[in-house]
Amino acid sequence: MSDSTTADVYELHLYPNYFGLVAAGEKTIEVRVKYPHLANLAKGDTIRFGVKGTDRTCDVSVLRVTEYSNFEALLDGEGSANVNPTASREQQLANIRAIYPPEKEALGVLAIKIELLSTGLV
Repeated sequence: MSDSTTADVYELHLYPNYFGLVAAGEKTIEVRVKYPHLANLAKGDTIRFGVKGTDRTCDVSVLRVTEYSNFEALLDGEGSANVNPTASREQQLANIRAIYPPEKEALGVLAIKIELLSTGLV
């Protein structure tokens, strides 16, 4: 059990195109399914994003975590440009659903407001 005053560090992977947007500070909302290992993710925690098979990493601070019932509600609530400034809302919805099928979306979805802290080997 972690102390509520101690921030946790989560290590998560991103596809290269999304990693680039986070590392550039252009992507400020990360979308995830509410998996059990993310249940305690909270403001003040750090996420270290990496790209599988590479040494590329970047650290972000979690500013806020908001749960939504589905991806449409998340994009409407957070603004699709904050999730991916290079794709339309419709394209983002298709991309997210290609990653997370309906049974995963049914777990609940998280909008994680992030702020870039540092990058390594981008």
